[in-house]
Amino acid sequence: MRKCRNIVVLLSSLFVLKNSAQDIHFSQFNMSPLNLNPAFTGFFDGDYRGAANYRSQWRTVPVTYNTVSLQADARNSFKNNKANKWGIGMLFNNDVAGDSKYGTTQLYIPLSYIYKLKTDSAFFISAGVQPGISNIGFRTNKLTYDSQWDGDAYNPALASGENYSLLKRTYFDVNAGALVQYPINQKSVITFALNVAHLTAPRISYFQNDAIKLDRKINSYISLSYLLTKKINLQGEYLFQKQGKFKENVVGVKLFYTLNEKDKQDINAGIYIRTKDALVARIGYDVKQWQFGMSYDINTSKFNIATNRRGAIEFAVIYIFTKERIFIPKKRSCPVYM
Repeated sequence: MRKCRNIVVLLSSLFVLKNSAQDIHFSQFNMSPLNLNPAFTGFFDGDYRGAANYRSQWRTVPVTYNTVSLQADARNSFKNNKANKWGIGMLFNNDVAGDSKYGTTQLYIPLSYIYKLKTDSAFFISAGVQPGISNIGFRTNKLTYDSQWDGDAYNPALASGENYSLLKRTYFDVNAGALVQYPINQKSVITFALNVAHLTAPRISYFQNDAIKLDRKINSYISLSYLLTKKINLQGEYLFQKQGKFKENVVGVKLFYTLNEKDKQDINAGIYIRTKDALVARIGYDVKQWQFGMSYDINTSKFNIATNRRGAIEFAVIYIFTKERIFIPKKRSCPVYM
């Protein structure tokens, strides 16, 4: 029994190390726009936007993963050019994993410039930068060691034999990205975005080894939206991410069905594949300024022996606020009395 338990703990630890070397990720990546690319800051139809994401992964094994993301952004016009916009926002992420409670806490301030190429179309180019502070760390109070085995049982009073130089680190970080949105015709729009994260390549060693740095991450995102009928819209998406030796490919489609055009009310459902890792089912509901999403990952990786194919459940919400515009005519016509 003890041997089986050690195998499960070992496998779990390996997955903790593997995923700690990568950034956090969401299956509903388009519902977390500021994590996807800083160029999406202010890139929406409205004045202010708030979003929240929660992900809980691998509850069937001893090392659960919990991720929370909160973000808010705003868009503003330039005084001399109302067509172009600039965006500013705030992004907060917190990720906790494993028995050591290995945690990542991030606070970024994304900035963007949105340029409209044609005043009478949806042809846009946006560029963004995302400076911020990150803190990583772990705890040792729930960790056990071989040296604490007294030959008969586990004895927490025995010394662990480990000497950690550091238990946490804080570093400055910068991400940068750009995107293009191009209307192919009246029924279809394509969006392409490219992002490079961790431009500063911060040091992340707990043993004062400056050669150990956080790998830069590159991600590219493509979205194609096509209006099939007046009430049905098809959206295809592809996301590629590479960080160090790790790669992630996600591809999928969603169908949107309009329930009430006046209230911007629709439902959507989709299937996505994260290659060699998971099959993702997604559903959503939009009404007026609100967007709600839920997804579930069915684990297809080699770790499914421990997870029984149970991956992650995820919830997302977006709210967009638009200020009421008061129409003020430039010219006033005076009444003519006869």
